[in-house]
Amino acid sequence: MLKTFTDEGGEFERTDVVIVGAGFTGLSAALEMKKADIDFILLEARDRVGGRVESRLNGLGERIDSGGQFLCEDMPELMALIEARGKTLVETYVDGDFITQPTMSVQRAERIYDAAMAIRERMNGIDPDDVSIAGLTVADWLARQRDSADARAVFRSMIEGLWCMALDRIPLWYLIDNDRRVTNEVPELQYFVRETMHSLADDLARDLGDRLRLSEPVTRIEHSSQGVLVVSAGGAIEARAVLVAVPPATVTELAFVPALPAGLGRALGAWKSGAAIKILVRYAKPFWRGRDLNGMVLWLDPPGLFACDAGKDVEHAALVVFVGGPLALRWRDLGEPELRAELTGRLEAALGPDAGGVTDFSLRDWIGDRWSGGAYSDLIVDVTARDAERTILAGAPPVYLACSELSPSFPGYVEGAIIAGRIAAHKIIAELQAPA
Repeated sequence: MLKTFTDEGGEFERTDVVIVGAGFTGLSAALEMKKADIDFILLEARDRVGGRVESRLNGLGERIDSGGQFLCEDMPELMALIEARGKTLVETYVDGDFITQPTMSVQRAERIYDAAMAIRERMNGIDPDDVSIAGLTVADWLARQRDSADARAVFRSMIEGLWCMALDRIPLWYLIDNDRRVTNEVPELQYFVRETMHSLADDLARDLGDRLRLSEPVTRIEHSSQGVLVVSAGGAIEARAVLVAVPPATVTELAFVPALPAGLGRALGAWKSGAAIKILVRYAKPFWRGRDLNGMVLWLDPPGLFACDAGKDVEHAALVVFVGGPLALRWRDLGEPELRAELTGRLEAALGPDAGGVTDFSLRDWIGDRWSGGAYSDLIVDVTARDAERTILAGAPPVYLACSELSPSFPGYVEGAIIAGRIAAHKIIAELQAPA
C-alpha cells in the first residue's frame, strides 16, 4: 500500500475501514458499516465508549450521566434508538415557576426571558452570508442592539451557557448558522434516560463485538491514494479508508503522514473546544416542588450558570447544574471544595436554605478533557473561516472526517452525532463499493 509500510517491514492487520473514536458518531458509523457488510475496526482511546456521553457512580452509589444527558421528541434518530433499545424516558419536571437571579417577580422574569428569546430570533433572521456582519462577533452585534440591559444579560447567559464560550470569541455568522440547525420546537430538556444516556452507547457497542477496541489511542495516520496505515497503542492496521470521528480540535492532535492539505489544516485549526462543568446535586427530597417551583434557575449574573430538576422520582431528588463559558474557566480554578461552597451558596440564595442540605455533590469538569477537548462541542472561533465545515466534510480521501459539530441537524448534540456518523458511513460505503 504505502511506501512507508514496506520500509518498516512486517505484516499488518488489514481491514476495509478504520474508525477512530467511539462516541455516538463513530458508533453510528460502525453500525452502518456492519449493515453494509463492510469490514471495519473501531478504535477508541478511552476505556469506554460514548465520547462526551459518559456515566459515573456518585457518592451514593447511583449511576448518573456525567456527560450528555437530555433529549426531546424533536430528535427523531435518538428517540428511535431509545425506543428500539427499550430505554425508559423520564420527563423532566417543569411544573411550577422558574427562578431568575438576581431575584425578581415571576412576571418580570418571564418578560425578560421572552425579550431575550426575541433577540435570539432576530439574530437568526440574519443571513449568515450577509456582508454587513462579516468580521463581527456575537458580542459586537449584541452591543449594537437597543434591548434592555436585562434582556441582553439573559441572552448572554443563555448563549455562553449553551455554547460554552465567551460571546467575543464566537463569530456571529457561525452562531446564526449553528443555531438555525437546532430545530426543536419543544424544550431540549424535555426528557432524560432513566438507565442513563450512556447505557445507550454501551448497548450500541455490544453489537460491534471484537471490532471495537478500547484503550487504543491512535497516534499516527499514514495515507496515500492507495489507502491508510493507522498506528495505535495496539499496533498498526492497513485499511482502504479511515474515518476520524472525533471533534475538530482533537483531530489537530493526531499526526498525519504526509500532513493534511493546507486548506484542511487551516479549517481544522479554526475550532476551539467549549468550556463546561456539569454538577449533579442530590437532595433527600425535592423541596422546591412543594413551593410550586420547577427547580429551574437562570442566573443573569454570573452568566453561563443554569440549574434544573433532574430527579428520576421523588426518591431521587436532584438538580443538575451547568456551568459554561468564561464562568466555567474561572470556577475551575477554585478547586472542588470552594466551587461546591460557591454553588451551594448561590442555590441557597435562589431556592432557600433547604438548598444547603446536599446529600451528594458530583462534579464533572470537561474543560481540556484529554480525548475530546471540552464540552459540549467545539466551535469555530475564526471569523474568516466561512468554508471550514465544508472543507472538513470534504476530507482528504482516503481520510474522512465526521463529528456532531458538522451535522446538518442538531450540531453538538447526540442527535447530531448519530446523523453525522451515518452520513459519513454512507459516503464511504458508496465510494468503496463504486466500480473501479
